[in-house]
Amino acid sequence: MSLNKKIISLIKKRGMKIAIAESCTGGMLSSAITSISGSSKVFTMGLVTYSNQAKKSILKVPQKIIKKYGSVSVQCCLAMVNNLSKISNSKVCVSITGIAGPKGGSEQKPVGLVYIGIRVGKKVVINKCNFKNKGRIFIQKQTVKKTLNLLTQLIKRDN
Repeated sequence: MSLNKKIISLIKKRGMKIAIAESCTGGMLSSAITSISGSSKVFTMGLVTYSNQAKKSILKVPQKIIKKYGSVSVQCCLAMVNNLSKISNSKVCVSITGIAGPKGGSEQKPVGLVYIGIRVGKKVVINKCNFKNKGRIFIQKQTVKKTLNLLTQLIKRDN
């Protein structure tokens, strides 16, 4: 069974719902989940909050977080996942923010730096990833794969 099918099955069995807020993956994770038949029973929303403006206006990420830490930061990722939880009323929430490249990186924040936030109930985990810069699509696909793996582990642990 593919990871996305497994996740739908786990969420369904536990009577939960999932919502996703993506930036650098541009909807790729939402697409992976909704490509599975029956996902409509558990998927509440997928938001592509690509710009800082979208993060602020839709996800209510405070301007001071973006100004002080940047949109690619633990702080922004945490605000995204926590606020998504309030907006969506879903027990499982995911936020992704990062730099898929090929441009936009810096020494402190290189291309391939991605933060994945997962909230299951009240438990929140922020995962920092540094994917090899093998191109934009590679980084996006690796992010989705990593997120699906993390989701599977965290949902299994939730009781």
